[in-house]
Amino acid sequence: MAGVTDLVLRDLVREYSKSCLITTEMISSELLNQKNRETDMTDLRENHHPIAFQVSGHKPDLIRKSAIILSPMCDIFDINMGCPVKKVVGGNDGSALMRTPELAADLVRAAKEGTEKPVSVKFRLGFTAGEMNFVEFGQQMQEAGADFITIHGRTRSQMYSGHADWKKIRDLVRNVDIPVFANGDVTSVDAAIQCLEESEADGVAIGRGVLGDPGLIHRVEHYLQTGEKLPEPTLEEKIDILIHHLKMEVEFRGADIGVKFMRKFFPYYISGVKNAAKIRAEIVLEDDFEKIIKTLEDLKSACCARVSVGA
Repeated sequence: MAGVTDLVLRDLVREYSKSCLITTEMISSELLNQKNRETDMTDLRENHHPIAFQVSGHKPDLIRKSAIILSPMCDIFDINMGCPVKKVVGGNDGSALMRTPELAADLVRAAKEGTEKPVSVKFRLGFTAGEMNFVEFGQQMQEAGADFITIHGRTRSQMYSGHADWKKIRDLVRNVDIPVFANGDVTSVDAAIQCLEESEADGVAIGRGVLGDPGLIHRVEHYLQTGEKLPEPTLEEKIDILIHHLKMEVEFRGADIGVKFMRKFFPYYISGVKNAAKIRAEIVLEDDFEKIIKTLEDLKSACCARVSVGA
């Protein structure tokens, strides 16, 4: 979730869920170990705990040093071995590590040397459909000392196409002794229920599902704890959340950068709104913060009017 789960989104998720495990953006171990590093990815608020710091890399020594650096801040040290992005994989990080399981195990051992905090690993079903080594890979991560693992139900070659195969995750769950969290396409409470049933996993990890719906994690938590399904946000509520999110980013980053940073989120929040494509095209090209707020307020009023007429 690089460029997504920044300090502001973590703040927003915490407005709904006070206790879920939050994961940071993916942080490069190379960047983290630069002497004069400048990154806001390690910014943290006290209420963000429990929090996992997610690190990428393929050099055991840098992973060990990263664990030492982050140990005072994190509750869990997480090694990303699942990112499918070409730039990451091309640097032998992320999903590329599924092709070098011995090196991946060395990274886990190195992290364990650098921290006493739990170490987790995230990976995929395999690099391609013909290289689905996720069961053996998970077993090797366990043997290397991983405390729990998260698996995305797609291969690297699938990227985010098709649907996550939750049933395959069950093969991993049944062949390791450490907790397994299922990831991929958990975009609603019903999806979380189905994912847990099909995968037999110990829990779900929600990534892209929070885009445009930062309260999703809380609704899943609430259902698992009480059996009650809370209502999903209405379009009007989603626009209110978008305005709130936008204002928080602008306060954090400044108007110019904040507005540009938020453009990736607009489509998710206004999905389902009439003429969403037209409105999205309008606001992603707009640099004026106040004009965007006005457009969103007008959109909310239009949604309310349509509901009133329909009622």
